[in-house]
Amino acid sequence: MATLLGFDYGPRKIGIAVGQTVTASASPLTTLRSRDRRPDWEGIAGLIREWQPNALVVGLPYNMDDTEAEWAEAAKRFARQLHGRFGLAVHLVDERLTSREARRQLGRAATSLAVVDAMAARLILETWLCEQA
Repeated sequence: MATLLGFDYGPRKIGIAVGQTVTASASPLTTLRSRDRRPDWEGIAGLIREWQPNALVVGLPYNMDDTEAEWAEAAKRFARQLHGRFGLAVHLVDERLTSREARRQLGRAATSLAVVDAMAARLILETWLCEQA
């Protein structure tokens, strides 16, 4: 069984989820706020220490016409930084429509963007896990 952390990267906040390969399922964990437009590396390091993941998954934003969204390069940079800082394999997966689906699943529970971002991270991670099955 492998444990993974999934990330819904944004310049102001990053939704994070944890999942594992046996059931190909994930759960939302938290949303970390960026500081001065930089990821909360201490917060991320704490989650990596706590969960001891085998790999990380970062959502890559695409437009509906299959082109990369304008912030895709920032997500790729974040993925490279994760790999460089923590030495773990980092996988990219299409995150198209995950925030919309997270809002739909949460319904009235979607009271804050932080909850939506963590749920989107769950969907990103589950997408990758299902693609590996």
